[in-house]
Amino acid sequence: MKTSSVRIVSFASLALGLALGALPVLIPLPLEAHHSFAAEYDDTKPVKFSGVVTKVEWMNPHIWFYVDEKNADGTVTHWAISGGAPGQLMRRGITKDVIQPGMNIMVEGFRAKDGTDNANGSKVTFPDGRQVFTSSQEPDSKKN
Repeated sequence: MKTSSVRIVSFASLALGLALGALPVLIPLPLEAHHSFAAEYDDTKPVKFSGVVTKVEWMNPHIWFYVDEKNADGTVTHWAISGGAPGQLMRRGITKDVIQPGMNIMVEGFRAKDGTDNANGSKVTFPDGRQVFTSSQEPDSKKN
C-alpha cells in the first residue's frame, strides 16, 4: 500500500511540474514579450532631441527612460526610450545612476515603426559633453 502512495505522489509531482513548465507557452507573460530592434524600430527614421529626464526604469529585459522635449511652439513631446539590458549596460560601466530624473540630456536613436513617440536610444549626450551608448550593442565605429 505504501508503494502505491509513493507512486501516486511521484506521478502527481511530475504532472504538476510539466504543467507549470508549459504555462509560459500556454499563457505568454509580459516579461517574455521581448522583440528585436527590427521588429519595433525603423532604422531609416533617426531621431535626435534634447529634454529633461522624467523617469528611469532599470529592469530586464531592457531599460526604459522617459524624456520631455520642449518644442519650439511650446508643446511638449513625451518620449519613451528603450535601451539595452541592464547587465549589458553595467558591463560597459553604465549604472542606474548615470541617467537620473531631472537631468537634461540629448538622445539619438531611431523612432518606433508605429510612429509613436517611442525610440530605441543609441546614444545619450550630457551637457558636459560626456556620452554613453544605451542601446543593446556598441556602435559600429565604421558607420560614425
